[in-house]
Order: sequence, then C-alpha cells, then structure tokens
Amino acid sequence: MKPRTSRASSQALDHLNLVAKLADLKEDHYRALLTLSAITELLIEKGLLAPEELERKIASLDSEMDELIAFSLHPMP
Repeated sequence: MKPRTSRASSQALDHLNLVAKLADLKEDHYRALLTLSAITELLIEKGLLAPEELERKIASLDSEMDELIAFSLHPMP
C-alpha cells in the first residue's frame, strides 16, 4: 500500500495534468474558431457567401444535430 502523501501527490499531479490538457484544448478551440471566423468573413467580403445563406445552413445543421441526438437518446425499438 502506498503512503498517503504519495497518493495525494499522485492525485495532485493527475489533477494538474488534466488542467493542462483542458488549457491546450481551450487554445486549440480558440485557434479553430478564429480560423473559421476569418474564412467566413473573407467569403462574405468576396461575395462568395451571403450572411443569410450562412444563417440558413447553420439553422439546418443545428436542426439535424438535434434530431440525431434525440434519435440516439431514444432509438426506435
């Protein structure tokens, strides 16, 4: 059996590693969102995409995701 201080140190290190992983994910998420925003703005500025088209597509994809989630939570027998 490990001494109590060793177990506490191990748990603290595990917690620290988890926090570091979350920080990395947050940074990755920020970079991906920034890139997506820049691409979207460029497409709109160049007239290749209308804001209304984007909103319709977002609503459509959101609805599809809601349906998939609902189906996965309550599959047909």
